[in-house]
Amino acid sequence: MNRLFTAFVVGAMVLGVLVGWALNVGLSPEGAKAVAENLSIVTKAFLLLIRMIIAPLVLSTLIAGIAHMGDASEVGRVGVRTIGWFILASLVSLTIGLLMVHLLQPGASLHLTPPPVDASAGVDVSKFNLSDFIAHVIPSSVVDAMAKNEILQIVVFSVLAGTAIASIDDRAPAVLALVEQVAAIMLKMTGYVMRTAPLAIFAALAASIATQGLSVIVTYGKFVLGFYASLGILWALLIAAVVAITGRRALSLMAAIRSPALLAFSTASSEAAYPRTLEELQKWGISKKVASFVLPLGYSFNLDGSMMYCTFATIFIAQVYGISLSIGQQITMLLLLMVTSKGMAGVPRASLVVIAATLTYFRLPEAGLLLILAVDHLLDMGRSATNVVGNSVAAAIVARWENQIEVPAAEAASA
Repeated sequence: MNRLFTAFVVGAMVLGVLVGWALNVGLSPEGAKAVAENLSIVTKAFLLLIRMIIAPLVLSTLIAGIAHMGDASEVGRVGVRTIGWFILASLVSLTIGLLMVHLLQPGASLHLTPPPVDASAGVDVSKFNLSDFIAHVIPSSVVDAMAKNEILQIVVFSVLAGTAIASIDDRAPAVLALVEQVAAIMLKMTGYVMRTAPLAIFAALAASIATQGLSVIVTYGKFVLGFYASLGILWALLIAAVVAITGRRALSLMAAIRSPALLAFSTASSEAAYPRTLEELQKWGISKKVASFVLPLGYSFNLDGSMMYCTFATIFIAQVYGISLSIGQQITMLLLLMVTSKGMAGVPRASLVVIAATLTYFRLPEAGLLLILAVDHLLDMGRSATNVVGNSVAAAIVARWENQIEVPAAEAASA
């Protein structure tokens, strides 16, 4: 079934590109835009269905996972190991982006005249500060957080609720049974929604190519190819790390998350792949309590693809305008992005906002963001898929450290 679904996804991607190209060539720009708007309805409906599921799924699975862990010391140990891995993966992804953009020099050949530093790119960074971020992390109401799909706030509430349940002598069996039943219902609903994924993928790609055409890929070819090459290196390192820590069976994990990664790639939304990723991780053998704990945290603190994009795009913009940053400034940039990127979960157009804030900090032209907006969706596809891979690897590694990986009986028998 998994292979058949993957085949449908790949077929939808290919067909979407072909139909989008045909519309772009055969229709006027106005006509292509009108068709694209109609196609986008399908994609929007699919993403709304996914978002409808995300909040109760994260809440129920995370509470149940933490409640089954045991005492608070076990929760703390898993949390420390998880955050430790996130910090290491963040540093690696940021550094790869920085090194690769210097090696490839994708913006050096454009030689544009710098606009005024205060020229705006239309991205609001006014709320991107430490005070507002801390205020955003803590929910004033869990109901409000769920209504707005504020994943980070839901995670905070779920961690506290799960820890409280685990600390009660009888572990509140009625409440625990309820959240487990809610999780089972949400996963079943996910199965229904996922059957429409290939249609949404087709519509998303067809709409994007119909309005922008294939030329956008050629125009920014060096920038796009350089970024995807950087993602390839990160993928290779992540896979090597998980194989080294969990064993060669980790290669089958990459096959297991192929469908969620393709879904994230084609819809440019790692959120859309969350339910399927959680399901595949548990099928592979990661315990429910570890997968339900690490994955939601990863969607808030471990967006490897998005973090790499921040360093790559910032230095690209500097190269375009012929602006050099010292080694000290670049190290400062890494440390700054290490902190600011952790706020991505609660900020609209997160990567662009983080880049805009970084440009402002180093007095680089914020209007340089306009240079990457044309291909931002195409790059968002790659970084969304990378976020899925990075969080899956994190879950597998933490599960190995906790001895919470079980080989499915059918797989063990065949081995």
